[in-house]
Amino acid sequence: MRDLVGVGIDLVDVDRLAAAMRRRPGLASRVFTEKERSSDATGARRHQRLAARFAAKEATMKALGVGLGAFSLHDVEVLVSDTGAPSLVLSGAALALAERRGAGTLHVSLTHTAASATAVVIAESAT
Repeated sequence: MRDLVGVGIDLVDVDRLAAAMRRRPGLASRVFTEKERSSDATGARRHQRLAARFAAKEATMKALGVGLGAFSLHDVEVLVSDTGAPSLVLSGAALALAERRGAGTLHVSLTHTAASATAVVIAESAT
């Protein structure tokens, strides 16, 4: 049986994120990877999906026991399979932190409405 390393949850206001991206056109590329930004969703639906991904990045930090700024947001990539199942890919400082904390597996769940997006991340030990 694997041990629990940590749990993180985060809630993002969709309109607030959309407004920030309109004010600062380069924000999306600073926060999200190319794969995260590439989606056939447009308009409000796109903002909902990006808000869920942002929530997942912050929930990952919390699950690993750190706060915003502990590593680059690009170090956590939120991918969604063809079936709709989300997953996390860590790199750089996020991967190094997960290894130090003994987190071998990260589980993520995403949900959103027109108004808000939420993510939960559960970090389990490697063994």
